[in-house]
Amino acid sequence: MRVASVLVRHELALLAAIVRWVGRRVHGVGEGRRAFGYARGQGAMMFGFGFVCVVETIALSVLLRGFPLLHQVFLVLDLYTILIVVGLHAASVTRPHVLSDTALRLRRFAAVDVCVPLASVAAVRREFRMTHEKREGELDLVVGAQTSLAVELAEPVTYLTFFGRPRTVRLVRFHADEPDVLVAELRQALTRA
Repeated sequence: MRVASVLVRHELALLAAIVRWVGRRVHGVGEGRRAFGYARGQGAMMFGFGFVCVVETIALSVLLRGFPLLHQVFLVLDLYTILIVVGLHAASVTRPHVLSDTALRLRRFAAVDVCVPLASVAAVRREFRMTHEKREGELDLVVGAQTSLAVELAEPVTYLTFFGRPRTVRLVRFHADEPDVLVAELRQALTRA
């Protein structure tokens, strides 16, 4: 039952992201905060995935035209899949990384949201990676199979995984569309903090 509620909540967040995207509004960016996008790194991949889903929908409609009930079931499933793909991209656009005077909020889709207090940041650096091995104490927020920045923490930060389990990390790798700008602004924020 808990898994189902998590999945429903996630899908509702994706649908809300589509509404935000259409309205050109972002989530969690207010006064005194700076947004840093990461969606460009995966835009082509998401477009390609969406295109394949549309082609599959058309192909199945043609193949199943002699079976009306089966055709309707697969049509609904395929259209819902396209909606989820659009929602994933919309969540990436409307839920950017956010830098404030006290914290760096790192996000990926509607599934990961990690708040790193600036007081916990030991170092920030450009670190381009295309391969990522899962290691204890490290979090990789991969976008388009890459990360471009790494934040080392002086003290561990705990966040909740997709299914609500607490996990502690000391190193976070993530992607930003403008990594040099983010590094410069984060370093300035660290000197002020």
